[in-house]
Amino acid sequence: MSATVPFDAARAVTITALRAMKAAGRPVVMVTAYDTPSARLVDSTGVDAVLVGDSLGMTVLGYDSTLPVTLDDMVRHTAAVVRGVKRALVIADMPFMSFQVSPEDAVRNAGRLMAEGGAAAVKVEGGTVVAPTVRRIVEAGIPVMGHAGLTPQSVHQLGGYRVQAKETASALALIEDCRALEEAGAFAIVLECIPAELAALVSRELAVPTIGIGAGAGCDGQVQVFHDLLGLGGDFVPRHSRRFADVGAMIRQAVAAYADQVRDRTFPSAEQMTHMAPGVADEVERARRGLLRAVGDDIERG
Repeated sequence: MSATVPFDAARAVTITALRAMKAAGRPVVMVTAYDTPSARLVDSTGVDAVLVGDSLGMTVLGYDSTLPVTLDDMVRHTAAVVRGVKRALVIADMPFMSFQVSPEDAVRNAGRLMAEGGAAAVKVEGGTVVAPTVRRIVEAGIPVMGHAGLTPQSVHQLGGYRVQAKETASALALIEDCRALEEAGAFAIVLECIPAELAALVSRELAVPTIGIGAGAGCDGQVQVFHDLLGLGGDFVPRHSRRFADVGAMIRQAVAAYADQVRDRTFPSAEQMTHMAPGVADEVERARRGLLRAVGDDIERG
């Protein structure tokens, strides 16, 4: 079967389906989306999962990091994405400080992303430290995707957006993080910006699928940011990404053409106009002249 053909276009993707894909050796395809139009587009291609990432802080809201993104932001954007998806599994990021305070708080906030946002699952950053919280969320009936390696919500603690687990001790710690997440009930784990050899090792050892971003080809699937794939994020292209189309340039060209045609009055043309029935415009103009004369007469008498 061609790699471009959906695994089963007639059936909605579930967390069970992702595990079956790992067992069958079929890579999981995941991409981010933040609104209904982008969600509709990516879902129509047959991707397996759509991540409503807190990366919307940078891609959509104009922040410098994911940290200012609120739970209300995530609920709103998740609901928009869900309205555009028919098949893919929709996973919503739990934003900064929505799960770190207490397991009870985390369950409540994850519930909002499910009940109000319509997500099928949530994603939580962190390893061994957050495993007890992941367990509590899963026990509440909410599927959880883990996230290890470079965790953007900890960017200041990590000293920036840098490759993680490059040395023996940190690599072993990452493996333990992933094992803790799996044991806590995570149905899949995102591995971000770690060496390819380590990601392949983790992927072999875990029963749950691994989804890589900047983690090499040995993962069980890949996730990329919608804007990075399409050239909508400006000139910068992350090392872990590939620009498959320069839609940004196409948009600039289209808007510039629109502006030119407005200024030289070639837009709108006849195809974009509607007209009154014959004689109606003349009647309106005569009525308007009569009204103006009446107003003028009133002013003179006053």
